[in-house]
Amino acid sequence: MIENDKEVQEVGQDDSLLVQTTHPEEELHEVESDDHHDVDYSGFSKSELVGAVKDLAKEENFKKVDLALKEIKHLFDDIRATERKEALEKFKADGGIEEDFEYRLDELDHTFDATAKLIRDRRNEYFRNLENRKNENLRKKNEILESLRALIDGEDSAHSFQTFKELQHAWKQVGSVPPAHIKTLWANYNALIDRFYDHRNIYFELKELDRKKNLEAKVELCVRAEQLTTRERIKDAVKELNELHNEFKHIGPVPKEEQEEVWQRFKAASDLVYAKRDELIAGLQVELKTNFETKSKIADEVQAFQQFVSDRIKDWNQKTQEILELQKRWDGVGATPRAKSKDLNKKFWSAFKQFFHNKNQFFKKLDEERDKNLKAKQNLVARAIELKASDDWIKTSQELKQLQLQWKEIGPVPEKQRDKIYKEFKEACDFFFDQRRGSQVKADQEQEENLKKKEVIIDELISAAIAGNTSVEQLNELQGKFNEIGFVPKNSIASVKQRFADAVGKYVNTISGLSDGDKEQALLQSQLYGLKNDPQADRKLYHKEQTLRKQIQKAENDLSTLRNNLEFFGRSKNATKLKEEFNDKIEEANQHLVQLKKQLKLLKSV
Repeated sequence: MIENDKEVQEVGQDDSLLVQTTHPEEELHEVESDDHHDVDYSGFSKSELVGAVKDLAKEENFKKVDLALKEIKHLFDDIRATERKEALEKFKADGGIEEDFEYRLDELDHTFDATAKLIRDRRNEYFRNLENRKNENLRKKNEILESLRALIDGEDSAHSFQTFKELQHAWKQVGSVPPAHIKTLWANYNALIDRFYDHRNIYFELKELDRKKNLEAKVELCVRAEQLTTRERIKDAVKELNELHNEFKHIGPVPKEEQEEVWQRFKAASDLVYAKRDELIAGLQVELKTNFETKSKIADEVQAFQQFVSDRIKDWNQKTQEILELQKRWDGVGATPRAKSKDLNKKFWSAFKQFFHNKNQFFKKLDEERDKNLKAKQNLVARAIELKASDDWIKTSQELKQLQLQWKEIGPVPEKQRDKIYKEFKEACDFFFDQRRGSQVKADQEQEENLKKKEVIIDELISAAIAGNTSVEQLNELQGKFNEIGFVPKNSIASVKQRFADAVGKYVNTISGLSDGDKEQALLQSQLYGLKNDPQADRKLYHKEQTLRKQIQKAENDLSTLRNNLEFFGRSKNATKLKEEFNDKIEEANQHLVQLKKQLKLLKSV
């Protein structure tokens, strides 16, 4: 019984190993889940989150899937809630009542929900199958235990030991069982193993030989465990060590004198691997803390971008480059403690998304203004096209210039339309001004010809005056020809007009048989003919009329004064002589008044 108790002690050591290896496995999975969590979903768009959940549907590591799906679903639900809120606000803004609002899911929503359900169904099926397999393994191991009991309680035979080894092998091949039954199964299994050896002393030598083989196998596992301490990837080392523990546990007893030593050697190698694992985790925690501090500073920096406003595209583009640089720095920093990651990510991405929301609103408003500007410029283009064929050079030139001023005052149009619409407007304006320029060249040539024609008439007037071959009829004829000739160059208008007036004056002075009044009448008539084609004829005629009226009024006043004086001088001693003088003055004044009235009458007839 003492030997049997020692066998149970060895089982107890193996049992404690089982407990010890289970805990590191769980820690390993936690480290692995951190690695799987390197993907930061907080910046993903709705479609990107759908893509991520589709990828998860292909994953077999359901612990990883559970963690990732939980985070993705939370983010997706936030986006869906925001979209529903915006849809409701738009519905109410369009006159709808909130009670009548019905939010319709889009294709991405349906895809996400269907994929998430598929993942949950696969997960539930996986764990149901896993539980079923474990229960089946429990049944198999219980059958093996019953077979061992039957073998132990039965009679010894030459084949008993071979049957025993086959049952040991079968036990090792059976997979995991429900955790609640592990310790009981192992205790029963090892107790039956001990009973087998204790009750079959005739096979003692075989038992010792088997224990030596077990020792060799466990020593080999010790060597393999010691080699794991040199592995660079500690996760791989821990994973393989767990497999070695499983093998160590399934190998049978070793010679009692070697039992403690081989166990301590294997445990020492395991402890070194776990120590490196713990060191890695400690270093990872320091790194996670450092990353958290770095990301916290970046998150603080990005907060200022939430309040940024500007009415200049250049400023928005500059700020966009700055915030994208912050995002690049953020993405370059590694993982942070999971317990703090959610709040930190929310702080950064909320500010990040708010900036781009504000930017989108700015450009949306800008696009609306540019569309409005486009319509205004299209109206100007349409009007310019209407005017381009006009030959009313002055009026159309002024209107087109006004359109060009309006064009400059209108703001920018959409980029893709800018060159096209400007080209249309410029072509219409250029067409008109090119036509006007061609017309102006032709007009300039005609005006030069007109100048030459008028100079010929001026020379003809001067020549006739010098020769004394003049008459009122000829003057009127030449005057008519001169006035019928069109415009002359602008820089020659004043000079040619003055030369013609001088020539007419000389011509009139040489006409025989004309009194001074008739000559003055002829000169006035010539001036009035000249005013007909003057752009300011109305103003000049009005001014001339007012001058004549003042002269007539003065002449009438002078004549009245002379007549009054004549009555006064009629009572003096020298009355006869004075009367003659005043009668001459009155006659002269009367003639002057008659001439002025004739001129006024002539002026009104123009």
